[in-house]
Amino acid sequence: MISTLKRVTSAPQHAPEPLETPVHATEGRSSGAWQERISALRDPFLRAAQTPRGLMIGFAVVHAMFFLALLPTMISGQTQGDLPLYRLWAEQAKLGYWPVMDMPWVYPAGALAPIMGAIAAGAYNYQLGWFVLMIGANLLAVLALTGNLRRRSGYRAAWYWLAIVLLLAPVSMLRLEGFSAPLAIAGLVVLLRRPAVAGALIAAATWIKVWPAAIAAAAVTVASTRLRIIFGGIVVTAVIAASVVVAGGGSNLLSFATIQGDRSLQLEAPVATPWVWATVLGIPGSQIQQNYVLATREVAGPGAHLAGEVVGWLMPISFVVIVLLLWRARRLAVSQNRLTPQLEQKLVLSGSFALTAALIVFNKVGSPQYMMWLAPIVAVGLAVAPAAWKRAAQWMAATCFLTTLVFPILYMPLIDGHPFAAFVLLARNAMVVGLFVWAVVALWRAGSETVRERDSVLVTAPVMAIARG
Repeated sequence: MISTLKRVTSAPQHAPEPLETPVHATEGRSSGAWQERISALRDPFLRAAQTPRGLMIGFAVVHAMFFLALLPTMISGQTQGDLPLYRLWAEQAKLGYWPVMDMPWVYPAGALAPIMGAIAAGAYNYQLGWFVLMIGANLLAVLALTGNLRRRSGYRAAWYWLAIVLLLAPVSMLRLEGFSAPLAIAGLVVLLRRPAVAGALIAAATWIKVWPAAIAAAAVTVASTRLRIIFGGIVVTAVIAASVVVAGGGSNLLSFATIQGDRSLQLEAPVATPWVWATVLGIPGSQIQQNYVLATREVAGPGAHLAGEVVGWLMPISFVVIVLLLWRARRLAVSQNRLTPQLEQKLVLSGSFALTAALIVFNKVGSPQYMMWLAPIVAVGLAVAPAAWKRAAQWMAATCFLTTLVFPILYMPLIDGHPFAAFVLLARNAMVVGLFVWAVVALWRAGSETVRERDSVLVTAPVMAIARG
């Protein structure tokens, strides 16, 4: 034993192997140092983003980017996106030939407000006028989410909304959804405190584009203050309807609901995906074709017309089923004596998301601006229950990114049947369908399990449910 000890201690010229610094330890310290440097650079920006000044600077930067991108169009007196058509309608109206009043129209009558507002500075400045109105609409969304910049819990949601506006460029700034979405956000935010105002805001959004009717349906199904919500909606609806009737357009008041009933499957609609791939694979009889009347691309092929009829039936059926699931979840909460206003708001958000997703999944049309239907609900969800809506927000952001890849970036290759463009569209549509299934399963679980109030919101993974027991 002693001789062994001598052998160990008598050779100091060789350092023992275990005392040498392992390579992975050095790499770990290096990695940690980089993380510290990144945090040192990132943290001040994150702290600044949670201040009113930081948020408003971000708001200004986002819109300055859009302004610079649109500046050549403004200077030349031109318009982009759907604005050429909007300007044409506005110019016709100034000459005495009004949409709705004098002809059937594809949009509800309330859409005339932003379309005519943008021409106030003249037809040449229509793009600029529209941009100014869009700044006001997005400012409304940001102020609503943050309680006029006083509610710090809403700052993440406000930044998320700005990110969605960027991700969905250019459609987020060049379509009517740019006005209906902020109104819907404001309505959902004030649903608890001012139900009549919420009803009025949601009704105003619905009279611009129809999709916020899904939010109205969820609110009326769940909220204990439904009568006040209905009252606010009726007031706005009565004012708009009466204005149209007095102007002589009573027969066209609801023309938006029927004017496109006979159209074929649009290229980007989820239900059209099989025929897109049939075209890519060269299956006889399948093609992507131009609809010159509606200025859009549609798919054709064996069974395409039947599929359009099927989804026409599935949309109202799914709407009824989701409303029943939402009522079932509310009834369970009542029976357990845990239906608070906060839980009502969470259920309204969950139901609104599921109903709106159904409007997209079971639709013959699949325009890129439809992502502006779901994103406002997710933004409010982040303000109300950020942990519960975090995963949905991530999925929604990814879906918006893929949507912009499809249109406008890959749209021409998609029309030509390019496989990569078709794959991106397939991925986008799969994510939309996945979000829809997740929302419906969540509502089912919410009405069939014994849950605590804190669990009664959309959870953080699409395969999970509202209630975890």
